Amino acid sequence: MTANPLHNDKAALRSRLLAGRRALSPARRASAAGELAVHAAALAEPGWTVAAYVSVGGEPGTGPLLDALAARGVRVLLPVLLADNDLDWAPYEGREALAPASRGLLEPIGPRLGPEAVCGARLVLLPGLAVDRRGVRLGRGGGSYDRVLARLAAAGAEPLLATLLYEEELLPEVPGEAHDLPVDAVVTPSGVHRFRGGAAG
Repeated sequence: MTANPLHNDKAALRSRLLAGRRALSPARRASAAGELAVHAAALAEPGWTVAAYVSVGGEPGTGPLLDALAARGVRVLLPVLLADNDLDWAPYEGREALAPASRGLLEPIGPRLGPEAVCGARLVLLPGLAVDRRGVRLGRGGGSYDRVLARLAAAGAEPLLATLLYEEELLPEVPGEAHDLPVDAVVTPSGVHRFRGGAAG
């Protein structure tokens, strides 16, 4: 069986990016989380539903952002990982209402709303390891958010799609395939980078 060069490229890039995240100091991570919260929360209007997530490991921190969104009058949905790697959703009701789950995740303990709940979101925040100037996102390879994007497309939903990254993870090019759906924006500690016609703005 011939190896897929694209798969190898993605694996090598994922390994390098994960190593870079592990090398970040606690102070840098905390500072980035605070700055991301300011910029990302400003993307949502009061009364909106936003699909977000609880960061784990070296991911750009979302704790301050979740609280900033809630304080802004935004309804926040968080993912619940299902056995088949699909995502259910439940409302964010504060950090005290998060419980440990599989794979080191923290998940909301509130009522499950079903996988289709994400289709009501005006803003969907997708985790990722990198995004390029075309909006192509490199995920971890589990496929959960590919299903989310496919579900949004099938429903005709067109929320703003944004990924939270550290500055150095906004790259000139990321290995992608024809079926990959680009994100609309990247949020880094320095601000919001929007994509139009292949350029960041």
